[in-house]
Amino acid sequence: MQSVDVTTLTAICHDLQTHWIPAKVEQVYQRDRYTISIALRTLKKRSWLTISWHPQAARLCIGNPPPRTPDTFTFSDQLRHQLNGFALTALKMISPWERVVDLQFAKRPGDDPVWHLFVEIMGKYSNVILTDHKQQIVTVAHQVNANQSTVRTVQTGQNYELPPALTGTFPKLQENQERWQERVALIPGSIKKQLLNSYRGLSPAVASSMIQKAGLKPQDSTENLRKQDWDQLYKLWEFWLNSLETKNFEPGYVEEGYTVLGWGMIGKIINIQTLINDYYSKQINQEKFRQLKHQLQQKLKSYLKKLYTKADNFKQKMQQSSEADEYRQKGDLLMAHSHLCKPGMSSITLNDFETEKPIKISLNPEKNAIQNAQLFYKKHQKLKRAKGAVEPLLNEVQQEINYLEQVEDNLQQLDNYHSPEDLQTLEEIKQELIQQNYLPSPTQQTPNISDESQPYQHKTPSGFEVWIGRNNRQNDRLTFRTAGDYDLWFHTQESAGSHVLLRLEPGAVPNEADLHCAANWAAYYSRARQNEQVPVVYTEPKYVYKPKGAKPGMVIYKRERVLWGKPHKIQSYLKNQG
Repeated sequence: MQSVDVTTLTAICHDLQTHWIPAKVEQVYQRDRYTISIALRTLKKRSWLTISWHPQAARLCIGNPPPRTPDTFTFSDQLRHQLNGFALTALKMISPWERVVDLQFAKRPGDDPVWHLFVEIMGKYSNVILTDHKQQIVTVAHQVNANQSTVRTVQTGQNYELPPALTGTFPKLQENQERWQERVALIPGSIKKQLLNSYRGLSPAVASSMIQKAGLKPQDSTENLRKQDWDQLYKLWEFWLNSLETKNFEPGYVEEGYTVLGWGMIGKIINIQTLINDYYSKQINQEKFRQLKHQLQQKLKSYLKKLYTKADNFKQKMQQSSEADEYRQKGDLLMAHSHLCKPGMSSITLNDFETEKPIKISLNPEKNAIQNAQLFYKKHQKLKRAKGAVEPLLNEVQQEINYLEQVEDNLQQLDNYHSPEDLQTLEEIKQELIQQNYLPSPTQQTPNISDESQPYQHKTPSGFEVWIGRNNRQNDRLTFRTAGDYDLWFHTQESAGSHVLLRLEPGAVPNEADLHCAANWAAYYSRARQNEQVPVVYTEPKYVYKPKGAKPGMVIYKRERVLWGKPHKIQSYLKNQG
């Protein structure tokens, strides 16, 4: 993930100074443990200023509105108490090469600042600190005590001190090419490493893009550079410093991140606030998606492993119970042929009543035929009772396995993060597992990205819509709230999978190609997607029911018909689309 460097921060601050100063503070909201949003209103517009001290994604930009969930964080509560009703009257970097921004708040524009909000964008040491006009710390996002840092403590009540100053040489426009080249080439090495070692304030991202713009590679040695290479690099070096001086930037995306200098840009110039907000929102969502999916998969794997073991044990007991009739049969044979049993016999062979095949029966030599028969009857009754007790337990475990396999299949369908919808779908699965007591309730409420995630939507050959549930919450919503009287409902037979609706208007009649298309989608979004053919049932939604007490997504159906879905056709279709 690319970090906000001095160059990017300069571009952000210049844009904010131009378009958002002065602005009234209307609201403060903390989105998560690393991010606050401040509602700003100018004479012409209103939006939210995002301030983040995330270890990998610390930033300052105009961002998205916060979610409509309660804010229970202490830090934002303190900021609201101090800043509400004040105006943001100034915003400036404390030094040209320091990534610390001073946001100043006063009663009204033109007044002396009453509050200073220092935003320190310094990787894992990033922080946000509110001080009064005397620079005394009132509240801080992350307190740092002497045990955590011997260099600088940050705690409420103490005077604010700037981070330790950077040491080394800073870039200057006044430095001529000869002196600059001499400094960079003093110690032989890769050009990128030597640029970064020679100057403070130059970020790896800017160095790499500068080198690539010059037609070089970051690993190229300074010893092998030609005069024209040095000339081109120095021109770009001057261009960079001039951009910082004149605040002339060209923000946009590059192949592996973004730029504010226009070098290697893909597509058109983008507003700096939009660029920074979209890039880091996506990066953070991707990381949350990866972590949450891994967490849920591990939990499901653990639960299913235990349930598979429990089911196997119950099946073994059921298998043993199936031997109950054999014990009753042996008891009956002994009772019918008791006269053949002699005292001290350890076994006897008798013919089966129906097949007349010989059956060897083990006996207790200390008991007579009647007593041995009674022992077999007792074993018969015991195993019969065990079967009656184990069978419902096995059914219960199997239902739980079916449910968790359905959830596991939902997770497998979410292979990678593509949009906020994917993360929202994953969050809904997490909430479902919390509600079903498979996960503990979080102490801190997690805000949702949107009110409800949406199902996948595709078209059949005739243009009918196919809607596909992405999790059990969507499955239930599709089947019991969305489905109309003319729709058709599809699901894989005896296999976990998504609920699929073929949406039909009154009087519309789907042809065979439409039905098979919907069946193919149902097969693809199922646990059996690796099979060549998958049996898929379809029926009218009114014939689909949720049993009392059933878990989310679990249904029964009747009056179904069967088609063979071919998931490989969907794989080919998606490959061609992608």
